[in-house]
Amino acid sequence: MGRKKEVFFSDEGAPDDFDPDNPYKDPVAMLEMREHLVREKWIDIEKAKILREKVKWCYRVEGVNHLQKCRHLVQQYLDATRGVGWGKDHRPHSLHGPKAEAEAEAEAEAE
Repeated sequence: MGRKKEVFFSDEGAPDDFDPDNPYKDPVAMLEMREHLVREKWIDIEKAKILREKVKWCYRVEGVNHLQKCRHLVQQYLDATRGVGWGKDHRPHSLHGPKAEAEAEAEAEAE
């Protein structure tokens, strides 16, 4: 008896009766949609953690050759971490951090 290749969950998708134009129309569907979004966010975070562990392992194993040998893992990790996190959902990458606010104020004063 071997392991199953994939695990299937019965409630994988978003709720069918959720209306994005009027989310408060059905409160149960709104809460199910919120739970779905949180679940998807946690899955993305855990995937990024797994990739981070693979990058650490590759750096230790490859030693001085890690720049060539681990490049694909680093690229996967960077792609997995873009837009992942609770406070950085839809902001552009240039706006992350306190330095971006100071730069935006300097640009506004220059104009």
